[in-house]
Amino acid sequence: MATILPLAERMRPRTLDDYIGQKHLVGPQAVLRNAINNKNIPSMIFWGPPGVGKTTLALIIANTLERPFFSLSAINSGVKDIRDVIDKAKALRASGGEQPILFIDEIHRFSKSQQDSLLGAVENGLVTLIGATTENPSFEVISALLSRCQVYILKPIEKEDLIQLIDTTIQQDELLRTKQLKIKEYEAFLRISGGDARKLLNLLELVANTEDIHTKQIDNHLVMRLVQQNLAMYDKSGEQHYDIISAFIKSIRGSDPNAAVYWLARMIEGGEDPKFIARRLLILASEDIGNANPNALLLAHTCFQSVSVIGWPESRIILSQAVTYLASSPKSNAAYEAINKAQALVKQTGDLAVPLHLRNAPTKLMKEIGYAQDYQYSHAFPGNFVDQEFLPDAVKGTKLYDPGDNPSENKLREKLKQNWKGKYKY
Repeated sequence: MATILPLAERMRPRTLDDYIGQKHLVGPQAVLRNAINNKNIPSMIFWGPPGVGKTTLALIIANTLERPFFSLSAINSGVKDIRDVIDKAKALRASGGEQPILFIDEIHRFSKSQQDSLLGAVENGLVTLIGATTENPSFEVISALLSRCQVYILKPIEKEDLIQLIDTTIQQDELLRTKQLKIKEYEAFLRISGGDARKLLNLLELVANTEDIHTKQIDNHLVMRLVQQNLAMYDKSGEQHYDIISAFIKSIRGSDPNAAVYWLARMIEGGEDPKFIARRLLILASEDIGNANPNALLLAHTCFQSVSVIGWPESRIILSQAVTYLASSPKSNAAYEAINKAQALVKQTGDLAVPLHLRNAPTKLMKEIGYAQDYQYSHAFPGNFVDQEFLPDAVKGTKLYDPGDNPSENKLREKLKQNWKGKYKY
């Protein structure tokens, strides 16, 4: 009996015209599509969340250009595997064959020495490298290799494209077409998949195969019930990764050290990269704690540095200390909200002129036309403060930072009130 491929594999696009999403890269006249059409692609890194088509796009590129395709996974490949591919590429060049494409999935998991072993082959054009990563390549890919690659950011797939994928799959897949599925509601599919096309198709396949639904309309209630009944089956391909990190972050944000350390243990037992966890703690220390406890960022930074040089299994102790401290700490998202408001204001008001008294005046001409005139040096006044305007006239008096309601930021609020006398209505 022939093996039945998973639905996600059966529906994998073979051409750019069938590819869903990433129109900013492969839509009409988009940069990557033009490069492919011109048969002149660089080595590149695809950076984006799971299930947005990184592997599929690499396969389509190789197929379109009719180039040999070698694939490695950084999880189970080493330097020897890289050298074997390079040897095959050398043999192809010697025989006059096409330059091969080397696709490396999860390239961020390669060590420095493994990435170093790629440099020569990429630099001399022996292979065209396409790396795929869910992590920021600036942190995870060595600078020498990164400088030789173009980084393309892949986005979560849009709601309309996901709905189209469901409808197309039901109509075109031979196995699903016989079931005559009727989708009444899409919200549960979209919410659970979270912009991940592979996760969406896995879910659709689960729903289609779980029970006889020939005569049923598939609604949100049915989808949620079947997912909860078959959670272990649904997560068999590792989709839990992003769900668990979400639960981990939300437990710390919610000030529950017990739940936080539980989800930490789940990630440790699952073989998660300790630097991945520590990096999330760095972000959280500012986003969710901020000035409610400035020491949180210092501890998170020390944690990141420590696990970077220690590794498993001892890093689990350092992570546990940081996680329980951050979860137990006072919380504030005031700094996070402040930069969001400031960026929104900048987008709304554009490039407002810097007030003359705040401008630098390194030349005589600049001084003559008023640069730096009337600026008052704060340290020359009592309390190192003097009331003067620091915002452009068009937005003066706009309050962007609103301290949180916690002991540390309440002190900041009182100091700001004292200084600004109600100007910013603290």
